[in-house]
Amino acid sequence: MESTWRPTRRSVAAWAVYDLANTIFALGVGSLYFADWLTDQRSGLPRWVTRGDTADLALTIAVDAAMVVVIVLGPWIGARSDHRGTRVRYLVPMTIAAVVPTFLLASTGVVASLALFSLALIGVNLGAVVYDAMLPDVSTPENVGRVSGIGIAVGYLGSFVAVGIGALLLDEHGHDAVFKAIAVCFLLFAIPCFVWVRERPRPIAPGPAPTLLSSVRRLVSSWRKARTYRGVARFLVGRFLYTDAVNTLIGGYLTIYAKEELGFTSSDLQLLLTAAITTAIVGGYVGGRLVDRFGPRRLLHAVLYLWMLAMAIGVVAGAAGARALAWPLGGLGGLALGATWAADRVYMQRISPPRHLGEFYGLYATVGRFATFLGPLVWGLVVTVAGLPREVALGALMLFLVAARLVLQGVDDDMRQWRGEDLAVGVR
Repeated sequence: MESTWRPTRRSVAAWAVYDLANTIFALGVGSLYFADWLTDQRSGLPRWVTRGDTADLALTIAVDAAMVVVIVLGPWIGARSDHRGTRVRYLVPMTIAAVVPTFLLASTGVVASLALFSLALIGVNLGAVVYDAMLPDVSTPENVGRVSGIGIAVGYLGSFVAVGIGALLLDEHGHDAVFKAIAVCFLLFAIPCFVWVRERPRPIAPGPAPTLLSSVRRLVSSWRKARTYRGVARFLVGRFLYTDAVNTLIGGYLTIYAKEELGFTSSDLQLLLTAAITTAIVGGYVGGRLVDRFGPRRLLHAVLYLWMLAMAIGVVAGAAGARALAWPLGGLGGLALGATWAADRVYMQRISPPRHLGEFYGLYATVGRFATFLGPLVWGLVVTVAGLPREVALGALMLFLVAARLVLQGVDDDMRQWRGEDLAVGVR
């Protein structure tokens, strides 16, 4: 059955459109408008999460609280989707868990909105565990890179939607209207994936489904299992390091950096992010093509160097107060961002056994979210506790990229020949 299975065009399109829905949240809430709103609400924050007039630590606490939950539950959600033979049934509730808190953002007090932001992050990131594991359902070994790149490119169209929502609503109706519109768009664009993606046949695995109480034990077990497969554990360590830098930067701290260090207004940020989104679409689509031609390893290495250059420009821009340098920073960062996800998602799929793909994507998400725990923590400690300039915090993120490149040197992306128990359940 597996050898004759082919994804439908409607499945591919519906899967890619979910990436668009997810990106509306990621940019509109995670990167831009929530951090923008938070910097304007500092008077409503408890004194112990501010230093002077900064809100960096408040954002750090909200993000890190969410990531702790994702670290624990990510492998459990992935393992359950492996066990049950279907992934959409897990994607739906995770999406709802993101949409509802997003709808309520900025309509309550500052502390309550921080809690809602954390809940939305949990839903989005647990949904990403399931969504990433659906890549083999909408691709073949011959076009997996191209399909992944299409998802990234279509996804970044969601960034234009997010910026457009802000341009239409922010000045006249405020942040709460922006968040409500983002929540509605997130849900509407997610529905096609729920309805039209046709998953590969995966019978329910024998034995009881993994329980919530076993999630921590399963995390340890999954990591030990990953270490038995060539390159998987090392890749995950490398991913932890570069995702630490990337997700921290795009998780709201770039917005704070641009506003506080470069004097950008909300309108300036919308223009900058529009330029970055344009190059991210190019990076995602072209990156997917390059993955199919050269492999994910070579592309990811090149992208890490591009990230280092972009962040170095950011440090110089902040130190010199050179607003003009923000534009090459945004362009190069967007290009690198799209290509990063086009490469690393395929990289993980190529080196992971089909039988444990959902479980290993749980680890893939977990290391990324743990990096999103550590990165904001480092940023908050540097800026709020140590009182150092934000340029120092950005420079600290660059060190993670250097370390990632060194770790990934030892991970090949050769096609594995899976046999026996490594194949998907029901496929022999």
